[in-house]
Amino acid sequence: MSSFVEIAQLGKTYDTPAGPAVIVRDFTLYVDEGEFVCLLGHSGCGKTTVLSILMGLTTPSTGGVVIGGREIDGPGTDRGVVFQSATLLPWMSVRDNVRLARDRVAPRADRDVESYLASVGLGGQGGRYPRELSAGMQQRAGIARAFALEPRLLLLDEPFSLLDALTRMDLQDELIALWEAQRKTDVRPASHAGGPAPGRAAARRTVLMVTHDVDEALQLADRIVMMTNGPAATIGRIFDVPFPRPRRRDELLGRADYFWLRDSIVAFLEEQAHASA
Repeated sequence: MSSFVEIAQLGKTYDTPAGPAVIVRDFTLYVDEGEFVCLLGHSGCGKTTVLSILMGLTTPSTGGVVIGGREIDGPGTDRGVVFQSATLLPWMSVRDNVRLARDRVAPRADRDVESYLASVGLGGQGGRYPRELSAGMQQRAGIARAFALEPRLLLLDEPFSLLDALTRMDLQDELIALWEAQRKTDVRPASHAGGPAPGRAAARRTVLMVTHDVDEALQLADRIVMMTNGPAATIGRIFDVPFPRPRRRDELLGRADYFWLRDSIVAFLEEQAHASA
């Protein structure tokens, strides 16, 4: 049985006056449907480059990406994206920002977005404009917009890195609650974007997330993909995260294997830092 996301021998090279700059090479990863995978590594190791190729915003120099049996050749509504900042359109209300995504995939009778706003704690806030919201509330709106596409794959590029610690933990919890809820609800009717057929049990979204935060990755992920330092970065090691779901921070901190796994990840990062020094 093939994986839902197949990334094969991916590479990206840029021409520069000093010669070719190899950012990523031979990046191969297979992700199952409903899996939550975090990409972790030092700054500049090509994590966002890989994610940008998956988004369809960057063309690979070598290799390719297949999602759900179809090779991607550009952006598509089968992928929802959340960036470091919310990237909301400032002249549109929060509701209209989310509806902008929903209109791309839903029939006219199914374009209400209030449920998506409520699911991220923005119920009754749809009429406000981005400038009237805190950074955390703006990012909530960005997450609602991504889920409004009903995407098969969710791509997250350090979505909580600009937030304070408490807001970051709150949004981590809300993201996982939304992700977990996908398997408990019925799928909406199929859209022109190729969504699941109506009436089937919903599958959790497949998620690939870039992060620098080891504890965040351990809280959220099924697997953590460690990248080597650039140039010519690639996968250095993959850690399985064995903790059962749902996960509570206080319970994780009471597990001896949590600290063993955390120390192993930090040790890999330290090895990479020393190797490039």
